[in-house]
Amino acid sequence: MAVNEMGLSTLGITLGYAIGTTKPSSFTQLDRIVSIGEFSIQNETIDVSCLEDLTSKFVRGRGTISDTIPVVVNWTDEVEAQWEAVLSAFAGKEPGQAMWWEVIVPGMTKAAFFKAQPPTALPVPSMEQNVAFTNTMNLVAEDLIGWDTKVAFS
Repeated sequence: MAVNEMGLSTLGITLGYAIGTTKPSSFTQLDRIVSIGEFSIQNETIDVSCLEDLTSKFVRGRGTISDTIPVVVNWTDEVEAQWEAVLSAFAGKEPGQAMWWEVIVPGMTKAAFFKAQPPTALPVPSMEQNVAFTNTMNLVAEDLIGWDTKVAFS
């Protein structure tokens, strides 16, 4: 079956967070996101070669997820307040709860979900002349949930 769409743009992609033990029913949208790093899984390889094998033989082993997901944001007072709220929400979570993240891509039926921890404090960004003032929030990856039914942002 041929694919009829050329592809999608990153224009309009949004990111939100929520706290929950299971997939939350509402997420809070974060503004001024410049980029969201890849969250991937890399399978280890297990060598199952025998003495009579002239070449190595491997099988798929345990999957290792990305350790951090960098989220770059345009840094303003309002954005700083939003990320302070992220840190507060994480600090106030109950045992057994996780911070869930949702990425909505316009044109996609489903959204991407993962669990990750925010930084322990807001970082101070690097500063250069004549560039956008951005900051990078390195989220510590916990679990790759994958693509699932979209949840509305509040």
